[in-house]
Amino acid sequence: MRLVFFTGAGISQESGLQTFRDADGLWEGYAVNEVCSADAWEKAPERVLAFYNERRQAVRQALPNPAHRAIAALENSQHQVTVVTQNIDDLHERAGSQKVLHLHGEILKSRSVLDDAALYDCPDNLQLGDMGPVGGQLRPYVVFFGEAIYNYAAARSFCKRADILVVVGTSLAVHPAAYLVQGSNARTVYVVDPVQPSAARLGWEGRRIIPIRKTAGQGVPEVIAKIQSDHTCYFQG
Repeated sequence: MRLVFFTGAGISQESGLQTFRDADGLWEGYAVNEVCSADAWEKAPERVLAFYNERRQAVRQALPNPAHRAIAALENSQHQVTVVTQNIDDLHERAGSQKVLHLHGEILKSRSVLDDAALYDCPDNLQLGDMGPVGGQLRPYVVFFGEAIYNYAAARSFCKRADILVVVGTSLAVHPAAYLVQGSNARTVYVVDPVQPSAARLGWEGRRIIPIRKTAGQGVPEVIAKIQSDHTCYFQG
């Protein structure tokens, strides 16, 4: 079977990483449009760099939680497991997941403002004056508000062809990422979140949706056990 896990900030919250929505548009005292937008980068790049330096430090200190590890362990099965994530941390990869598509970038990478294709490892802080090999200020490899998301075509293909889709820790309020979920042809959709989005928001009226009203760390292992139990014929080949 083709299994796709579509993950949002809620899966990393249990690893200590703060979410946007739980802070009503503020992130540690910052208004998101002042530090996470293309306009902010043009007007105050030093402030934007400082903000993402803080995010990078927090990611380096965080550890994968049971949800990340359960998804990674499932890759040992004979089935195709893909993670499509809105998160910019590397917790899926550190847990062991091999096929991860980041829609909003990766905080531990950077790129030059002159070349958005070449990526560089970025374990440390970025400062004004840090230049890429071809010139141009280095900036975080993240999607600012007002910019196009990454890996959209590939993510759309995986979501559309999924046999089972598991949505974890996301309000599905951010577009165009949410369209990927709404466009899935999955026969079964599990939604893991303590606060359940409405079917209307999901765009899945009439579809088989199985809500798991638990945190990611509790709900994802439960979903995987349920998938393995309900689809034994698939998992036994």
